[in-house]
Amino acid sequence: MAAGSARYVRYILVAFFILAGLYFVSNSRAVAPPAVPLSGSGNTAAPVNGGGDTTKGAPNAPKIGSDYDPAKFPMAMTPNDPGWNDLAGIKDGPRMNATFVTLARNSDVWEIAKSIRQVEDRFNRRYGYDWVFLNDQPFDDTFKKVTTSLVSGKTHYGLIPEEHWSFPEWIDTDKAAKVREDMKQRQIIYGDSISYRHMCRFESGFFFRQALMMNYDYYWRVEPSIELYCDVHYDPFRYMHENNKKYSFVLSLLEYMETIPTLWDSVKKFMKNHPEHIAAGNSLGFLSDDGGETYNRCHFWSNFEVGSLNWLRSDQYIDYFNSLDQDGGFFYERWGDAPVHSIAAALMLKKEELHFFNDIAYYHVPFTHCPTGEKTREALKCHCNPKENFDWKGYSCTSKFFDVNNMEKPKGWEEES
Repeated sequence: MAAGSARYVRYILVAFFILAGLYFVSNSRAVAPPAVPLSGSGNTAAPVNGGGDTTKGAPNAPKIGSDYDPAKFPMAMTPNDPGWNDLAGIKDGPRMNATFVTLARNSDVWEIAKSIRQVEDRFNRRYGYDWVFLNDQPFDDTFKKVTTSLVSGKTHYGLIPEEHWSFPEWIDTDKAAKVREDMKQRQIIYGDSISYRHMCRFESGFFFRQALMMNYDYYWRVEPSIELYCDVHYDPFRYMHENNKKYSFVLSLLEYMETIPTLWDSVKKFMKNHPEHIAAGNSLGFLSDDGGETYNRCHFWSNFEVGSLNWLRSDQYIDYFNSLDQDGGFFYERWGDAPVHSIAAALMLKKEELHFFNDIAYYHVPFTHCPTGEKTREALKCHCNPKENFDWKGYSCTSKFFDVNNMEKPKGWEEES
């Protein structure tokens, strides 16, 4: 009798372990592993200051550093491409070593929440890219909780070191104060602001060198209170990588000359001292109408940009920034990061390394980029008003960009000019 009972116990135990094994295998297959970045060295940084950490991603994404055949993971670039309307769920395919990056204050939390919701709904909920937030003050718990809850990838929070957000030692602060007072009297926008100048200098020369940003190869800059008006049907980071693009934009315009009276003089000095950094086949014609003698004020609006962090960290760009920084125009005038980035990209990159994203519809007060062409807007499910499109207006430089690159303007541009 005892022997029979022992056999029953053994049968029960064997059945239990078999069922447990089947349960484990079944549930392991049901949970997709997170997407991992591609095309870069180094792993994603751990969250700083209590950052959120999610693990949403694509089950078939190639692993870090692996080669991949783009043909095996085609992107839907036009409505005729397979997968164009596949806007639900997580996208298969590789992920670039890329991140969104935002410079924000704690008080910006609800405005940046709107921006995150736009980016996530129109694009990132299918891709799960990370988000880096930078601030010259520690982020508070509310900012971290709200932003982490909205982002589908990992969130990271960085504190800007004081030396990247202060007057450098060579600046005469009394002279700089007189400049701010003069600009205030002349009612030049942000002319009397110290923090705005620190921001422009930081975005020009330091954001890409922050510890958290060193983990990535590409960035997409997002500001508070922006809108994305259309669906993004493909991965712009992959597009940049696979087409060797290093800088991109959606809006361009003329800079206020009162804020940059000597900027071009500093640029010409740099070009003379570092001719090795000036690319053959560049876009000087976008910046100057007289072969480089004067600056025509055209620049890409940098509150939206997707670009290569490795280019910004290159000796080429660092030499350029250091030269401008030593001249003091960030404080003795009011040089913006937009013309600083734009001049560098136009001079140091080949024409084909710059890109205009017509299909990424964007708004930042007071300008709108609404894709040109009714069929394009319908295919992208846009909700922007084409009458508000700034691209072909007189104060825009986008038409000049097309002309310099011998590109055909989108059908219907004349009606919007």
